[in-house]
Amino acid sequence: MGNSSPSAKDIKKILDSVGMEVDDDRLNKVMGELNGKNIGDVIAQGIGKFASVPAGGAVAVSAAPGSAAPATGSAPATAEEKKYEKKEESEESDDDMGFGLFD
Repeated sequence: MGNSSPSAKDIKKILDSVGMEVDDDRLNKVMGELNGKNIGDVIAQGIGKFASVPAGGAVAVSAAPGSAAPATGSAPATAEEKKYEKKEESEESDDDMGFGLFD
C-alpha cells in the first residue's frame, strides 16, 4: 500500500496534485531528517510527545476551603426557566450602544 520509501519528487508530485506549493529547501530538509527512519516509529514518537502537551478546555475547579459545595440532589431547571434565562441574556447584550461585535 503505497511507496515505503518515497522520493522528494514523489512527495512534490502528490502535493502539486492538490494545489499545494512546495518549498524545495524545506522538503529536502524533511527528507534528510526522515532518511533511513521507519515512518511508523516517527509517528509513534510524535504522538507520544503530543500526549504530554496540555490541550486546554478541561480545568478542574475545587471549592475554596470552608465554602459550601453545591447541592448534588437539586432538581434541574425547568424548560420555562431556561427559556427565561436565555431571554434575559439576549436583552442584556443589546445594551451595548446599539451595536454588537458581529453586527
